[in-house]
Amino acid sequence: MRSKYSFQKPGRGVLFCLLLSLAAFTACGRRPQGDEQRTADSLIVLSAATPLPSSESEDPAAESGTAAAATVSSMVPPVTSPPAPTLAPTPEPTPVPEIRLVMVGDILLHTPLAASGKKPEGGYDFSAVFENLKQEIEKADVALVNQEVIIGGAELGVSGYPSFNAPYELGDALVDTGFDVVLHATNHALDKRKQGILNCLSFWQENYPDTAVLGIHDSQESQQEIYVYEQQGIRIAVLNYTYGTNGVPLPEDMPYAVDLLEEDRVKADLQRAGELADFVVVCPHWGKEYVLEQTKEQEKWAKLFAENGADLVLGTHPHVIEPIEQVTADNGGQALVYYSLGNFVNWTAGTGAGVANRMVGGMAQVTVSLDDSGEAVITEYGVLPVVCHVEGGFGGVTVYPLWEYTEELAVRNEIVRQDGSFSLRYCQELAERVFGDDIISE
Repeated sequence: MRSKYSFQKPGRGVLFCLLLSLAAFTACGRRPQGDEQRTADSLIVLSAATPLPSSESEDPAAESGTAAAATVSSMVPPVTSPPAPTLAPTPEPTPVPEIRLVMVGDILLHTPLAASGKKPEGGYDFSAVFENLKQEIEKADVALVNQEVIIGGAELGVSGYPSFNAPYELGDALVDTGFDVVLHATNHALDKRKQGILNCLSFWQENYPDTAVLGIHDSQESQQEIYVYEQQGIRIAVLNYTYGTNGVPLPEDMPYAVDLLEEDRVKADLQRAGELADFVVVCPHWGKEYVLEQTKEQEKWAKLFAENGADLVLGTHPHVIEPIEQVTADNGGQALVYYSLGNFVNWTAGTGAGVANRMVGGMAQVTVSLDDSGEAVITEYGVLPVVCHVEGGFGGVTVYPLWEYTEELAVRNEIVRQDGSFSLRYCQELAERVFGDDIISE
């Protein structure tokens, strides 16, 4: 950068000095080049105090030349580098729109599990069940839970297998934990018949109207609605169905009470869901209990879902975990299928080999984003294995991420009395065998 200087008008003596200074530069043997040349040319400052040549001097040229050279040398500032340019700050990248979805398996309120939530002063508190996974559930954008048993309230009698009913406090615990969508289409939905459905829906509508309750209805209009969750411009539709209701017929005046896996109905719902949303999730209650692999019937339904526009399938009901796979239909439609997430919490009365399998569940974790073409796609997925820990006493039942479970806890787990094969290593090997590379570690 060139500096701006003020120059005086030169007189005869000044001109003479200037000529001598140019001669001095030439005598040095070279001419300054490039930036050095420009600097030397522009930064010469002529002083008014420079002596003029005198006729009385014996060598006026030498005297004047010496003075001029001294003045130039003393007055030329040092050559300095130009200041570094100021760089504009790098703009922050635009966040990619995405939705992080999680879902857990069956909430089974067996009799000893209900007893673990009963407070000495009366009422229930089930917060201990969820406390070790609450943070993981809360940080999801949308969290789903399969509420296996109807929440009909203590007025209908809290009961376990085979005809379940949960107190309202279980619903309180689900909301406090951070679940946004409660799935009620299960084979136990009609365990307390029509009144159980009505009590359950009234509880949700009156206390937690913002919580989405799927799979059961108190009107035909409600059954026709498609639930859609929207965030950052991505819309996700969720559908929920069950294979049946343990032989209990739908109420004659409420044929819409429970959403059933009926082919024509499912196809019609999938078409409407695809029109309303960018991404479609189906949560079927299906399969065969206590079997660690999917059945042919599940595979048939999975292809039907994929063929008709489903993107993700999150299955429940077998009460044990089953594999995860990508399913491709004959028409090219594809869906990621979690065949069974197993139990989230239970305290079965069963004994013998295989009971230990019921204590291991999975939390599905799926991230949905927009690709370059604006289509909603799965960008990440996996499963977090969980272990249900049961001990007697208030708050004695809780669920741990498998990676937090310890040998000490496994020894104390009372399920060992019902199946002696239960251990930490047993749980680890089971999760690895069924879920394989899809497991999410800590």
